Amino acid sequence: MFRDKLEALDMIKRNKIISIIRTDNFEKALKSAVAIIEGGIRVLEFSYTMSFAGELIKELTERYKNTDVLIGAGTVLDPETAKIAFSLGSQFIISPCLNIETAKMCLRYQIPYIPGAMTVKETVECIEAGADIVKIFPSELFGPSIIRAIKGPLPQASLMPTGGVNVDNIHTWFEAGSIAVGIGKNLYAAADYDDYESVTSLAKSYVNKITCI
Repeated sequence: MFRDKLEALDMIKRNKIISIIRTDNFEKALKSAVAIIEGGIRVLEFSYTMSFAGELIKELTERYKNTDVLIGAGTVLDPETAKIAFSLGSQFIISPCLNIETAKMCLRYQIPYIPGAMTVKETVECIEAGADIVKIFPSELFGPSIIRAIKGPLPQASLMPTGGVNVDNIHTWFEAGSIAVGIGKNLYAAADYDDYESVTSLAKSYVNKITCI
């Protein structure tokens, strides 16, 4: 189900968490995604470092087309990949850094674009290129203080830290001014042992944490 840009952005902001799936096995990625969704996290990003990312996007978009689940593509480095991801059902695009042509592609098709940045200068460049949210990455290098530092001169910036966010410190990232957070491997680490019940349980813990935010 296609959602317009404002609806997709609203879903990201309301859900507050984007789960980032990046594994070396299709079945593990698929089962992890399903377990995470069952735990209540409704926004998922599939990294294009996986050769099967497009297949996952297509399958899960179709499976959850009449639900409140939002599927997007990550580690998108160029407009060609963005266009492919969009054609397969991706409803947002995330990049590790700004790519102007990718930004133009997303603007053309009115898809939310979330490029990565680490400095005030890079954040401004992302905003000027039309980014809807800026991914602060790798945010574990500085912790929540990097969000406060960037929001100082740029209070209007919508920032999403990725890296270093866990169930124990997630509240500190929002207190610092984050609009959402990206959470990767720590959310589905139990999948390495085929323990998908634990993945669902941890997802529920994250959801419980953000209900108070």
